[in-house]
This record gives sequence, C-alpha cells and structure tokens, in this order.
Amino acid sequence: MDILSLVGLTLGFLAVVVGSVLKGAGVMALLSAAAFMIVVVGTVAAICVQTPLSVMRHALKILPWVFKPPPLQGEQLIRKIVEWSNIARKQGLLGLEPQIEREPDDFVRKALQLVVDGSEPETIRSVMEVELGAREHADTTAAKVFEGMGVYAPTLGIIGAVLGLMSVMQNLADPSKLGQGIAAAFTATVYGIGLANLFFLPVAAKLKVNIAAQSQVRELVIEGMISIAQGENPRSIEAKLQGYLH
Repeated sequence: MDILSLVGLTLGFLAVVVGSVLKGAGVMALLSAAAFMIVVVGTVAAICVQTPLSVMRHALKILPWVFKPPPLQGEQLIRKIVEWSNIARKQGLLGLEPQIEREPDDFVRKALQLVVDGSEPETIRSVMEVELGAREHADTTAAKVFEGMGVYAPTLGIIGAVLGLMSVMQNLADPSKLGQGIAAAFTATVYGIGLANLFFLPVAAKLKVNIAAQSQVRELVIEGMISIAQGENPRSIEAKLQGYLH
C-alpha cells in the first residue's frame, strides 16, 4: 500500500473543504450538480473521444497502482537469477528447462525460454528489449489518459463558470440572486482546477513513476539472462545486478 498517495489525496480533499469553510463560503458552496455534470461528465466525455477503448481499459486496470503498486521483487529476482546461473554452470542451459514452468512472471519466463533455447546474447537482448519497450509504451499511454483528463478538466471548469455567469446575466433584474448565482458559477472552476491538480495530474505522475520502476526491474532481468547465456560467474552476476537496485 502506497501510504503517501492515500495521505496526499486525503489532504488535498481536506484542503479544499476546510479552506472553503475558513473563507466563509461553507461546504454547501462546493456542492453543485450542474458543475459536476459540466466538469466531471464533460471531462470523461472528452477523454473517451481521445482514447481508444483498449487504452481506456488498460488505464482503469493500472489505476489501483496509485495505491498499491505492483511488487518489484528486485532482490528476489536477483536470487533467482544467481540460482539459475549456478544450475546452468553445473547442468548446462537445458538444466534450466524445469524452471520455466515454475516462473509466474511471463516476462521472466520468456527471457528464460530464450536462454534455454540457446539464443545468442544479442538475440536475447533485442527480443526482450522489444518486449520491454512494448510494455512500457502500453503502460505509459494508459497513464497519459489521466494526464489528458488533467488538461481537459480546468477548461471545462471555465466553461461551467461562463455558463453560470450567463445565467446570472439573465437575472440582473433580481439583485437578490446575483451573489448566489456568481458563487455557483465559480464552483465549476473549483471542480475543474481542483480535480486536475489534486487528482488527475498527480495520479498520472505516480503511475509513470511505478512504470519506470517496473521497467528498471525488467532491465535487470534482461541483463541477468544475458549474463547466464554468456556463462558469467554467479558472484559477478549478483554484483552487477545489485547496481539496478540503487
């Protein structure tokens, strides 16, 4: 569990609510069905137009990473790779074949299969780097969905404010409605800027951090498998791979 994400989102929500109370606007000033429709529903509509369905599904799939990032298990992978290196030195590369089916991670499994098949180190690197690049691109594209929502939300907040002011202008004959109408108009701006800067953009940034961390671990796997294929000393492999964890 990423406690900082939970703390940050909670503090952001409290900052807006408590700030509204301290400024004298009150909590009810932040509640507006019209602002919700214009900003939230409008932002979702805009991102749906921009995003292919497959990317949207992937974005929703990785959203929980903000609170519970996928385990990296770098130390565990290094131990596995060193163990596999010892097996390969004693039994040959074919001795690693039983390890393939036991490996739960499909990226590691694919790299290990290439080693067992006797692929050249450069072939292993080129194949797995393509795999790494494809995964990183898919994840980053999904993270940019939330980045796009952070771009659209403030603009839709301005649209909501303008629509609210248009409503106020239609009631100039009744001064009693002007103050309340202007306040309601700017609620949409609060929604747009608040959601963008306290949720959408931070979520996109946190997802990109997690994606980069996963890519680094996968680079560790690639380097480890190439080292096994080259028959390097297990202690040398361990020392080299430890550098990826700093």
